[in-house]
Amino acid sequence: MKNSPSKSKLGDLLFFNLTRAVAMLTLLVLAGIIVSLTISAWPSIKTFGFGFLTSSEWNPPAEQFGALVPIYGTLVTSLIALVIALPISFGIALFLTELSPTWLRRPLGIAIELLAGIPSIVYGIWGLLVFAPVFGEHVQPKIAETLGEVPVIGELFSGPTFGIGLLAAGIILAIMIIPFITSVMRDVFELTPAMLKESCYGLGGTTWEVVRNVVLPYTRVGVIGGVMLGLGRALGETMAVTFVIGNASLLESPSLFMPGNSITSLLANEFAEASPGLYTAALIELGLILFVITFIVLSLSKLLLHSLEKNSGGKHVG
Repeated sequence: MKNSPSKSKLGDLLFFNLTRAVAMLTLLVLAGIIVSLTISAWPSIKTFGFGFLTSSEWNPPAEQFGALVPIYGTLVTSLIALVIALPISFGIALFLTELSPTWLRRPLGIAIELLAGIPSIVYGIWGLLVFAPVFGEHVQPKIAETLGEVPVIGELFSGPTFGIGLLAAGIILAIMIIPFITSVMRDVFELTPAMLKESCYGLGGTTWEVVRNVVLPYTRVGVIGGVMLGLGRALGETMAVTFVIGNASLLESPSLFMPGNSITSLLANEFAEASPGLYTAALIELGLILFVITFIVLSLSKLLLHSLEKNSGGKHVG
């Protein structure tokens, strides 16, 4: 027996109101987080003002705080991770969808997904005990001898080779976000209609031409979404960065070999021992700044996606 039109309308109305209530609850939670962070950070905001963003001093006994060093460390390590992870993730996803033998595709895909499930603290311990000594003894000296001699960018790869530092933290972050970006890219690449790819192959196109002219235009929204997912993970990562970044609130040299700090590592190291008052407020303001940075990154990605859809005159996979 079929449902009456009135019952169907009532069910649709209930479902609509339920989903709307859940969506509004999400917005209320977000607004509550912003308000609570702002209230808790207000003593620091009132005391230091805009100078909090431009000062590199972090001296808890003197109650002098500045966010420049952790902001710099957060942005630099995340940028390093993205520069390294993006081409590697693209290559892996391309291999899995276009070049890999059938017997290898599934186990390799599962291995990539398993890497995404490894806890970040495991990456941090491995980075500190295994990666950093090898990196400092064998890799950093080679980088200093080559890239360190290049004009302009040479200062980024000069100085003592500690093993730990901004560059090491960026590489560990890259290893962590590669599985996330790869998984998203692989999934959206597989959604490209086979007929479109076969048509390009039929016209004599190579694998790279098929990817460049068919797969990427069709899936670029999804690809950008995967990149933003990886960047968001890099910006918010805590434990792995804390182990290998060096945790030094200094900005004496532009060298990526030098120890540094990030917002998350500073919060992890000092929040539990922070005394109530201005110290705690300064740390909470750092959390608020990280929230704003993440919001700006996501907003810019949305604007980019909107621009791509507008220019293409249609919608793509995303």
